Amino acid sequence: MPEVQLGAHTIRSHGTKVMRFHMHDWIILVLLIIIDAVLNIIEPFHRFVGKDMMTDLRYPMKSNTVPFWAVPFLAILLPFVIFSVIYFKRRNVYDLHHAVLGLLFSVLLTAVLTDAIKDGVGRPRPDFFWRCFPDGIDKYDNFTTGVLCHGEKSVIKEGHKSFPSGHSSWSFAGLGFLAWYLAGKIRAFDRKGHVAKLCIVVLPILVAALVAISRVDDYWHHWQDVFGGGLLGLVVCSFCYLQFFPPPYDMDGWGPHAYFQALADAGTNNAQVSAVTNSIQLRQAEMETVYASSERQNELCCERHKPNPRCIGSWSKTLTHSVSQILMY
Repeated sequence: MPEVQLGAHTIRSHGTKVMRFHMHDWIILVLLIIIDAVLNIIEPFHRFVGKDMMTDLRYPMKSNTVPFWAVPFLAILLPFVIFSVIYFKRRNVYDLHHAVLGLLFSVLLTAVLTDAIKDGVGRPRPDFFWRCFPDGIDKYDNFTTGVLCHGEKSVIKEGHKSFPSGHSSWSFAGLGFLAWYLAGKIRAFDRKGHVAKLCIVVLPILVAALVAISRVDDYWHHWQDVFGGGLLGLVVCSFCYLQFFPPPYDMDGWGPHAYFQALADAGTNNAQVSAVTNSIQLRQAEMETVYASSERQNELCCERHKPNPRCIGSWSKTLTHSVSQILMY
């Protein structure tokens, strides 16, 4: 499908129509936000932590290299800016809407899955010792050898949310979706061998990987947490992208499914209108032909100086027959 038709669908001309058609999808997004908020409030599963396990959980507590507020900026705001730039260049509201909708679904669905697994698994973080015993004085149950924490409740609660890494899953969900999107827009897999296109696609993945690595460096996560979170984000973003867009290697991989469907519907409607118009014009031409023929017969009758009933009857019969044929057409 040629890209020259992209300018026909803008926010002003088709934005309201697209939003109304996907209203239920936006409602589901709001529900996902509510579900994720609830998952962050409830208490996670407190997995048993014994004295002999503390050797692997005694890493120092450090601040975040990548703060929490930076993750939505990288995973949501940055892709949105790129989507907007491409929209102002191509004026395709279907592309903008489905890119934003797919991105939000990718990130929010990943967030819900991540927090649900965190609460269910309850794996302690590498710095759990200092969360449990902030003064360095450890206490254990004499019978089970389980920890008897005396740290802040909120800090201990956060200490049981190691698997999977939220920073990793969010980053790969948002930036992974952006990588898919860019691959389709620049046609990275057009079999022409342009390595520069591949570098553009890999760049968002590299940023997400660096965010994930920082979580291990800060001792907030084990390497398995980061790997699992990154894999979760990549899988979800892939499903969400392919829900709205063809694969990047497809001939129509540069645009969303809905855009090509809109073009097909517009082509069908135009063909129907054209057929009706041609039919009306044909009937008008036939009516004019019948009228001219009847006028000629009337003139021939009048040239005989007096009305001829047979002529008038023949003219009436011919006219009635012709009109009947046109109406039956």
